Amino acid sequence: MGIEEQLPSGVILTSIEAIAGWMRQASFWPATMGLACCAIEMMSFGAPRFDAGRWGQEVFRASPRQADLLIVSGRVSQKMAPVVRQVYDQMPNPKWVISMGACASSGGMFNNYAIVQGCDHFLPVDVYLPGCPPRPDMLIDAVFKLKKGIVAKTPIGPDMVAQIEEREAEALVAPSTMDQKGLMR
Repeated sequence: MGIEEQLPSGVILTSIEAIAGWMRQASFWPATMGLACCAIEMMSFGAPRFDAGRWGQEVFRASPRQADLLIVSGRVSQKMAPVVRQVYDQMPNPKWVISMGACASSGGMFNNYAIVQGCDHFLPVDVYLPGCPPRPDMLIDAVFKLKKGIVAKTPIGPDMVAQIEEREAEALVAPSTMDQKGLMR
């Protein structure tokens, strides 16, 4: 005899975290960080052909204070990395990051001192989207995987704070792919 047998019909049992996760899935507000050619594909994600509005994402937020998803699309230079990090820091919690394209994920073909070899060296990345450039339908798939795999299972309250601190600590100790002389390890 469990509690579910004692309740009248029509009562649904779930946790507050499950309800909050379900609501977060339906209301992504992406902030764009279009840095190179992948940004064109990201823009077409919101255009009529691919229509992100079907999933409640038609409005890309211009202000990081109104966004909860950062899509980093394109190569990140050493000078731009602090700006991207500042935009991420200005976003309210909980927040997620998609690294879109080979350049944002691993430096791509730009194996030199001016380009950061993956934005995971200064941001906690949730989903890596491969390709050069990846197609808008691949971005749609990445957003759905982020919703179902991570957003729906994000804890709330003190558990969320602990998870955020852990992810930040992991991002800050990511090993460098370049040594001091600028040569690959």
